[in-house]
Amino acid sequence: MAKLKAAFEKAVTESKQLPEKPDNMTLLKIYALYKQATEGDCEGKRPGFTDMVGRAKFDAWAAIKGKGNEEAKQDYVDLIESLK
Repeated sequence: MAKLKAAFEKAVTESKQLPEKPDNMTLLKIYALYKQATEGDCEGKRPGFTDMVGRAKFDAWAAIKGKGNEEAKQDYVDLIESLK
């Protein structure tokens, strides 16, 4: 578990130094996996129609509801590794 936590923290740092900016769908996936790994399931009210970015982020996070903390961390690490 400590190994996964260290790999996750390293991937978070590396996500800010990728060679090129990922497309929007990939950015949403990165965001959703990070939030799921650090906060758990998405809660609260879905942002309104006028907040399109907030709504997209909420929907991406809500789409992986139920994914475990460890699984979300591993998926995040794998995704960042694939983008290097």
